[in-house]
Amino acid sequence: METIKPGARGPAVEDIQDRLFRLGLLDAADITGVFDPKTVEALQRFCEKVSLPVQDEVNAKVWSALVDATYQLGDRTLYLRMPNFHGNDVLQLQQALGALGFDCGYEDGIFGAHTELALRKFQMNMGLPSEGIAGAYTYEAINHLHHSWEGKGPSHHKIFLGFARAADVLESNAICLFGTDDFTREVASRMSNLSQATNPISRIVSADALSVPPDDEMLLVHVLVKGDQISDSVPSVDASEDDDTFGLRIHSAISIARESRPPRIAIILPGTVWEDAGRDRSAQHYAILLLDGLCSALTQDL
Repeated sequence: METIKPGARGPAVEDIQDRLFRLGLLDAADITGVFDPKTVEALQRFCEKVSLPVQDEVNAKVWSALVDATYQLGDRTLYLRMPNFHGNDVLQLQQALGALGFDCGYEDGIFGAHTELALRKFQMNMGLPSEGIAGAYTYEAINHLHHSWEGKGPSHHKIFLGFARAADVLESNAICLFGTDDFTREVASRMSNLSQATNPISRIVSADALSVPPDDEMLLVHVLVKGDQISDSVPSVDASEDDDTFGLRIHSAISIARESRPPRIAIILPGTVWEDAGRDRSAQHYAILLLDGLCSALTQDL
């Protein structure tokens, strides 16, 4: 591209100013189409921010950095290619996946092999085609879960492994999930579907999907909503305490339950609505939360 220098005018300058505005480096009133001193100052601050040599003109390298910095999640379809996609939208994708428990490796804004693998696991767990391509349906799923990842860092704590990375425990633990009303049965069914999508030979299934009655060795996990009646003899875990101890608390409840036949625990949801989400999104959110906590609990003995 031709270098754009101070004093230049036209749509190209206006585009540069618009990108600097979106980055918070220029006021809206300063988008004039004229490469003036305010634009130079904003450009120099941008160069400092992205570790480029400070300069007062826009060459191909600076323009590429400006474009990368102003991509937003969902602006384009992302997938593994050479050369790799890179930019702010890739970084936002990595941050969202990392906070949801799908490790992308370094959050560097480069769509490499680790990012593709994390994306495939996320898609699998959401019941989407596991193709490693971030398109409209994947962005919709990520945006539906924005309350779970916005403002949060990647989860690297041992007790939060993400059920996509705990596929082995899905086939080595026989668990029957069940609810006692339409909503909790829906959560149990979605947990079963997610576990089957993660590992086709998973033994974590909902009562509705069982072909034979559970035996005395199978762990029964009762999903309830706060306020529902439950026996004092059944170890219970409150899912409304959204902290890093959720998996450990489930593990403790399972350890106590193993002393009885059949072993049984209860997980209590705070309600049937999560944040401002509708029924389906709420059920999916709680299914992901509970299955992840359950898998984290089961990995404690590995």
